[in-house]
Amino acid sequence: KILERLIYEKAPLSVLELGTYCGYATVLIAQSLPLGARLYTVEMDARKATVAEKVIRLAGFDDDTVELIVGPSEEVIPQLKEKHGLLQADLVFMDHWKRCYLRDLQLLEAHDLLPEGATILADNVIFPGAPQFLQYVKACGKYQWKLHRTSLQYFRAIRDGMAQLTYTGLKR
Repeated sequence: KILERLIYEKAPLSVLELGTYCGYATVLIAQSLPLGARLYTVEMDARKATVAEKVIRLAGFDDDTVELIVGPSEEVIPQLKEKHGLLQADLVFMDHWKRCYLRDLQLLEAHDLLPEGATILADNVIFPGAPQFLQYVKACGKYQWKLHRTSLQYFRAIRDGMAQLTYTGLKR
């Protein structure tokens, strides 16, 4: 619900999802996008990507709306501009390996893929957690941030959170 609300509020024209898995969130994002928007989704596991591709296409989204990119995020992110035509991402949804959140956020910064005002939504930052990511975001001075308190999707008793960042581009 947090993700869908953000998409409706921000109306992003370019979205990057890191961690496609089976394509569930991909379809939710694609359904919420404004007309003419494009979603780039990255999945490192080729078998999961095969399943996700079927789910995405069965949901009615073609390659012009949703581009599924197979490969590790640390290899894909540096190629997004030249190989895939993603100049900048208005919205980034991180739901892949939590230990990769910080590295991938810094790659997005280094490759100038975040315009000022871009929104980054990172899932599961409390459990299983991404402490270095949160520490960086709080200390670097490039983001306004807030934490949405949630619970795990299938285990409501386990507390979790989603970090919502707005890229200011400023450095302290």
